[in-house]
Amino acid sequence: MQVVRGLLVGLAVFALAACSDSKPSGSSSPSTAPTVGESSIPTASTPSLTPLPTPSKPWPTPTVTGAPADDAPLAERITFAIAKQTQIAAGRAARTTVKCPGIDKVETAGQHSLDCTVTYSGKSFTGKLTVDAKQYSASYKFTSAQVAIVRAKVVDAVLRTAAGASKVTCDMDEIGIVVHDGPPIGCDVTTTANAVQPYKASVTGNGQVQVEKA
Repeated sequence: MQVVRGLLVGLAVFALAACSDSKPSGSSSPSTAPTVGESSIPTASTPSLTPLPTPSKPWPTPTVTGAPADDAPLAERITFAIAKQTQIAAGRAARTTVKCPGIDKVETAGQHSLDCTVTYSGKSFTGKLTVDAKQYSASYKFTSAQVAIVRAKVVDAVLRTAAGASKVTCDMDEIGIVVHDGPPIGCDVTTTANAVQPYKASVTGNGQVQVEKA
């Protein structure tokens, strides 16, 4: 009987050891560890850009100096008038020369038609000068398909049209010679929301700039 009792004890110990690896009854499931890749990452917001001020006054008319005397030769008065109008249309006073071969003969009575080259701040364009000279008076007219204009004047016109602009980039040099009946100047406007909007600027013969969305 003692041997049997010892065997039973041994079996009980074995049964207990065999159950030691099993999950305890009624135990709760362990919490799942957070996955490294699942942590929330804040999304970077688009920065708000600083708006450019909208011009409150008209583009200033440049002051052109060097006018000849009222009794100066007609050729001098005509070339100055052309140079003055060129600078006003361009939007800034700058060195301007006007060369019209044969203009020294325009005081002779009759009709005169001359080809002219106007150079504004190093940029040149051509035009036609007609003079109707009489004994005591003369009338003249200068026409050209081109006009000189500074980029700052074009940008100013775009800012008057595009709301909330933070940057304006126009496809032209600092000084442009444009055909006033030709293709417009392309400009890109970056808004304060960092969006880019295309605009086009057309220049008239007297330097007025008209802007609209492309």
